[in-house]
Amino acid sequence: MKREEKSLRKEYGKTLAELGRVNKNIVVLDADLSCSTQTKIFADEFPDRFFNVGIAEQDLMTTAAGLACTGKIPFVSTFAVFAAGRAWEQIRNTICYSDLNVKICATHAGITVGEDGASHQALEDISLMRSIPNMLVIVPADAKETREAVKFAAEYSGAVYIRIPRTNLPVIFDDNYSFDYLNAVKIKEGSDVSLITNGETLIEVIDAAEELHKKGINAEIIHVPVVKPIDLNTIVNSAKKTNRVITVENHSVIGGLGSAVCEILSENCPVKVSRIGINDTFGQSGNAKQLLSFYGLTADRLTDKIIGLLQ
Repeated sequence: MKREEKSLRKEYGKTLAELGRVNKNIVVLDADLSCSTQTKIFADEFPDRFFNVGIAEQDLMTTAAGLACTGKIPFVSTFAVFAAGRAWEQIRNTICYSDLNVKICATHAGITVGEDGASHQALEDISLMRSIPNMLVIVPADAKETREAVKFAAEYSGAVYIRIPRTNLPVIFDDNYSFDYLNAVKIKEGSDVSLITNGETLIEVIDAAEELHKKGINAEIIHVPVVKPIDLNTIVNSAKKTNRVITVENHSVIGGLGSAVCEILSENCPVKVSRIGINDTFGQSGNAKQLLSFYGLTADRLTDKIIGLLQ
């Protein structure tokens, strides 16, 4: 059955515009990529509250910090590799050290940037952002969750990093879905292994779990949309039940969700953990689906990998 797919970037832009109609303190900044990040939707409706700083990401962050000091709620967007990488010092020292109310919504994250290749594929951004004090890190898995995360960020007082992919993703959550930044989401009950994931790989893990079920493996699926602060209790309780954990993410296995889970379990419930992601290497050019498959992140590849790890 073919699933309905939606653009998380477009949902981000639409949600910004909706928020802008009811809150005049919301301003949006971009680094000459508003068509790609979809902040142009806000810019078209509120040109006087939209600022294109050009290809100057450090200036992007410091300008947002200045606006936050005046009581504005700045949403800042560019590609994740530039937001988290090129402007890391400004995020750390100007935004987070000062505990300013800046929302960084970085698009084109992960290996699925595709043909742009390694120079544009942010595989380290979650690691970079979650290491900074006063930063909250969100990795939504579909358009609905993106919408709810952006609405949450507008109300939350403090710095937020939201990771948005280039690709359109299947709809997972219905209109009743409520985003709770303190709690992970148990997608499926299971007893044999805990599969912990988020973002683009959630739908692949859901499909892989169906195939595993056919082979007699009952997998529990935990979706962790907020990597920091991470929901310790849900992860620990799942690990205690299954006694085997596998993390899956469109990010380096170093410093991302897998590392966060290992940190929690090593201190609270030592069990065997395997991390599936990008194995300490740069990406390469190719279309998104081909790259997911090459790096073992599609449902069929995950099914085989998980069976192999359990054996």
